[in-house]
Amino acid sequence: MATPADADIVLKLYELRREEVMRKARNYVGMEFWPANVDEFKQIHNPTNPNNVYWRQVISFWEMAAQLPLHGAVDSDLFLATQGEALFIRAKFADISEEATGNTFMPNTKKLVDGSEKAQAQFEAVKKQLAARRAQVVAAKA
Repeated sequence: MATPADADIVLKLYELRREEVMRKARNYVGMEFWPANVDEFKQIHNPTNPNNVYWRQVISFWEMAAQLPLHGAVDSDLFLATQGEALFIRAKFADISEEATGNTFMPNTKKLVDGSEKAQAQFEAVKKQLAARRAQVVAAKA
């Protein structure tokens, strides 16, 4: 059961997401970056890529945040109900990242989602929606 302290943590996470550079990073990763294939995806990992800093900022933020419920610092149901962006980012990039690297993408977020049937179902639904969106974006680039 969530407590007022849990609510404070969730609100703090929201506040951190509003920071100017973080907003730009979240916009890039969430809305602008739609790699069509593994090679395009791998480009974001190149430290000379100017958007690499955005990538690292967003992924590390959500992986850090996922540690909070995993370690009992915040109620996991409340976290999952209010931090959908973490699930969205994992759903958007999990398949292509794991194909590119052979590693689990956002393992903390995956562990958190895997611990909730509701979150698993939501993850699969978002993943389907994003696959359709990716196809539209890739077609528009061509």
